[in-house]
Amino acid sequence: MPRRSKTIALSLLALIVAGCQAEEPPPAPTKRPVKAIVVEPVASAESVTLTGFIAAQIEGNLSFRTSGQIIERTVDIGDRVRKGQVLARIDPKVQQADVEAAQAVASSAAADVEQASAAFARSQSLLQRGFTTRRDFDAADQALKVARANAASAQASLESAEDSLSYAALTAEADGVVTARELDVGEVAQAAATVFTIALDGQRDAVFDIYESLLLGGREPPEITVALVADPSVKVKGRIRQISPTVDQTSGTVRVKIGLESTPDAMTLGAAVVGTAVLPSIEVVVIPASALTSLDGRAAAWVLDPVSGEVVPRPIAISSYQASTVTVRDGLKAGDRVVVEGTKLLRPGEAVVIPKEEAASR
Repeated sequence: MPRRSKTIALSLLALIVAGCQAEEPPPAPTKRPVKAIVVEPVASAESVTLTGFIAAQIEGNLSFRTSGQIIERTVDIGDRVRKGQVLARIDPKVQQADVEAAQAVASSAAADVEQASAAFARSQSLLQRGFTTRRDFDAADQALKVARANAASAQASLESAEDSLSYAALTAEADGVVTARELDVGEVAQAAATVFTIALDGQRDAVFDIYESLLLGGREPPEITVALVADPSVKVKGRIRQISPTVDQTSGTVRVKIGLESTPDAMTLGAAVVGTAVLPSIEVVVIPASALTSLDGRAAAWVLDPVSGEVVPRPIAISSYQASTVTVRDGLKAGDRVVVEGTKLLRPGEAVVIPKEEAASR
């Protein structure tokens, strides 16, 4: 028993001594090794070349002012027209009948005026000699006024019917070229429905459908060179005249019209052209594609704080993508240290380390 008690006492003493020893601190977390580069802005002058076509700056839609069946068409798409030239006619039977009816009403109203004028003259003569009453004279005067008003109304109706008859012929309002035809002989044209589209003579546009991303930089080229595809030696300068406010839902492009300073004869309507624009030079930063990450759905890059050694994601605005690099137009400045390798498992505020041989080389 004494030996057993001694063994227990020694065990308790060992436990007490072990409890009094200081706990060892946990090992420090291992910093993630990454590769980083120091970025420097460079001047960038981008050029854009696209294919488009020549179009008129002003186009006019021509339509009949009255309805009817088309019985004649004298021009087709591509034909040149002159101001006042008859382009098409509708069947004038209805309008001719309206004119004849209006002429009959006008003739009847004119006869009523003659009769009322004669009756008024007789009544006036009788009143002067005292052979009629003032009441009968006033009635004759009123009848004459009514007859004259009816005659004026009938004449206005006749002129309107004659105008409608003249509308049976569709004429060109200015010199130009027919670019579209909606109806043909035998079809019924409704009043105000487009029959022809005319590209009016005058200044021309070069029309291009460009991707919206080319407009995001907000840089408009001061001048654009437009060359004919069939003969590149035929060139002309132009400037942006109009940018469509909407995006084509099918192609995702935006229509841009370039007003040409002067149009060579070879650049006919619809001719294929190539437009080349050199965008104004700006300072950009070029980083490897491996440096890209995402922050709240936007492009970002991991930037290393040289003092704390921690990394944070910073939003960036990308100007263009290349095979292995990305051109950044905003978000990075000279001297920023951007992580380009080891970015996949990084967390905001995480401490990282750059290998000594890499740090020494920089």
